[in-house]
Amino acid sequence: MKVAAILPAAGLGTRMGRYSPESSGTSRKQFMLLEGAPILIHTIRKFIAAPSVSEILVAVRQEDMASLEEQLRGQDYPKPVRLVEGGRNRQESVGNALERVAPDTDIVAVHDAVRPFVTIEQIEECIAVAAEHGAVILGIPPVDTIKQVDKAVVHSTLLRERIVLAQTPQVFRASLLREAFERAARDHFVGTDEASLVEHLGESVHVILGSDRNIKITRPSDMALANLFYQEEVERSADAGAVPAS
Repeated sequence: MKVAAILPAAGLGTRMGRYSPESSGTSRKQFMLLEGAPILIHTIRKFIAAPSVSEILVAVRQEDMASLEEQLRGQDYPKPVRLVEGGRNRQESVGNALERVAPDTDIVAVHDAVRPFVTIEQIEECIAVAAEHGAVILGIPPVDTIKQVDKAVVHSTLLRERIVLAQTPQVFRASLLREAFERAARDHFVGTDEASLVEHLGESVHVILGSDRNIKITRPSDMALANLFYQEEVERSADAGAVPAS
């Protein structure tokens, strides 16, 4: 089974603000430093370590390609990591990468570039479920009560038992994801994630329980938690006698 992983990393990082001490002067969250390496590099390493993943495609802005290529040359990765030009939004970036995925690819995993604490076990489980069912995401149940509002007035209270907070990876049979992107283009439909495009087809998307450690680093306050999680990964790996994937 041939599996490609797509990491959309062309975002501008507007929620991170203009500067953070950890960022080496950049607000682009995917390039902010976590223990000396960009967050994106930590995320790439997780998919490098996942046995089922055959190749990784990273969608980045044109102006970031040269510097990222230089960083990747310094890594001794046992599987290919290819850069593709990102688009104006996530859907365009993933679509551009999907066009570069080899025709004989069976499974495509899409993962946020700024979720470096996904586990290899989660990646592998998502791939296995997607191979069987066609589409799967990680998701966690909400802790807080969810209110639906209209113009700052509560309209209704949603049942938490019927809601999950979507995470990545989101993993699909390659043929299904290609069909979803083609249909979205025809319908001029823009989704918030890849699963929403598959839902637009009328296809089912399965959910695997995710983890509250699989955080998406989007705000300056997330960096403190990220540093804590990284240190815990290092300690666990040291106890197990292994080198951490992050």
